[in-house]
Amino acid sequence: MKPQTEYYIGIMSGTSLDGVDLVLMDFANGKNELVDTDFTPMPKKLKEKLTALLQGKTSLQQLGEVDHQLGLLYSHCVNQFLNKLKLTSDQIRAIGCHGQTIWHAPHGKYPFTMQIGDANLIAARTKISVIADFRRKDMASGGQGAPLVPAFHQAIFADPARLTVILNIGGISNISILYPDFSVIGYDTGTGNILMDLWVEKHLGLLYDKNGEWAKTGKIDHNLLQDLLNEPYLFKKPPKSTGRELFNLSWLEQKTKKYTALLPQDVQATLAEFTVLCTVKQLHLIKREMTSLLLVCGGGAKNRLLMEKLVFHLPDWQVATTTDYGLHSDYVEAAAFAWLAYCRVHKLPSNMPAVTGAKSAVSLGVIYPAE
Repeated sequence: MKPQTEYYIGIMSGTSLDGVDLVLMDFANGKNELVDTDFTPMPKKLKEKLTALLQGKTSLQQLGEVDHQLGLLYSHCVNQFLNKLKLTSDQIRAIGCHGQTIWHAPHGKYPFTMQIGDANLIAARTKISVIADFRRKDMASGGQGAPLVPAFHQAIFADPARLTVILNIGGISNISILYPDFSVIGYDTGTGNILMDLWVEKHLGLLYDKNGEWAKTGKIDHNLLQDLLNEPYLFKKPPKSTGRELFNLSWLEQKTKKYTALLPQDVQATLAEFTVLCTVKQLHLIKREMTSLLLVCGGGAKNRLLMEKLVFHLPDWQVATTTDYGLHSDYVEAAAFAWLAYCRVHKLPSNMPAVTGAKSAVSLGVIYPAE
């Protein structure tokens, strides 16, 4: 007799460093059901330490200590989540934990990626087996280790009657292109929220520009916009992936240094336009012969200005959020890593060589048993 429930928890903390997303997914009997969600803001001191790591300001001791602190935070979030749901650890098959990306360098002589958040500690503190370190198996197979969510997007959102594109606007933006009866295409299109977040924090001390309200007070500078759009990464052909290693405050200050007469809000307005155009220019390259639907998820789905700009620049597309199609836009990535954990437990291939450039399909993730 098949189980009535097969619960997995997914944990995601992304490049924006805003906090920890959790989902409870039920994959019993072929279901992909989102049962419940939770969110814990990133503690201020830990965010400061993570920011320092991302800027390369660290020592081996600091790296190890933050790895441990993240493990404690993830464990605390899971245990709180279980208490909220009145579930016990033995009711959860496994936790899929992406970890916090500190560096992602898929090119060069020695390609590598690093995510931290001690999975052994999570397993010990929650008494649930943890699947983590998802990206390096793909890289060992010749891939870029990213993006990993297109396979999940296909499982959840693909429709034989339409072309569907999933756009995740997190710190970085990535798309999954789901053609009926064709291999999935997916890659990072460029910056997401990260540059806007960094700029508003620098000038107003805010964590993010809610609904783009500050950006709306500025004017787009088209010379700066063109300089931003000249970034070589944007012209690379997929498979490709990027992160804070490229799109960071130093990159932005270098780009804006000759525009000293611009008001900060003008730069913010330009960054909002840049964020949208990074993806729009890629969508304009897509061959479309049927109904085309763009589903937006991630933090950017809540930014009204970004959503309005997408609608404006894509008049021939249907534009909506994943929430409108059954999966809350805040929790798509966390759900994806619960699904990747499910695939690992069942020894199912979960990368997409056509997306990452890997030589073969493999089951991703390392199992850290509870006992």
